[in-house]
Amino acid sequence: MPAFKIPISVLVILYSSDAEVLLLERADHPGFWQSVTGSLDDEKEPLVTAACREVFEETGLAIAPDAMEDWGFSQNYEIFAHWRHRYAPGVTENTEHVFSSQVSRQSAVRLSAREHLRWKWLALEDAAEACFSWTNAKAIHELGRRQFAR
Repeated sequence: MPAFKIPISVLVILYSSDAEVLLLERADHPGFWQSVTGSLDDEKEPLVTAACREVFEETGLAIAPDAMEDWGFSQNYEIFAHWRHRYAPGVTENTEHVFSSQVSRQSAVRLSAREHLRWKWLALEDAAEACFSWTNAKAIHELGRRQFAR
């Protein structure tokens, strides 16, 4: 594991067939809800590998790479000041690559207690509204257009 976090991450939206999104409450900031997120472990780690690894680490759900949809889309954002100490000096921005995967609402979610306090399923709009991150909210809105537009 590198001494500093790599400013390249994945955002993985886990959703059900009935248009609900799984959200996780951060342990280090109670009240902050998000989808699965995480930085690459190594700059050479394939993005889809990081996405599958982060889902397993954070939820206990094993998603095969071929069940992970790579949107081929990334967003840049400014790293919150209270998290910048995790990155090399001078690093202020992160590039986040978006993935999604459909899972059953009956899946046995097993949280990493170090990272998250609780989980819940929410309808698309409610999930987007609950997210503290604008990039997460934007991706959930896009998921609605991609998977559930009628």
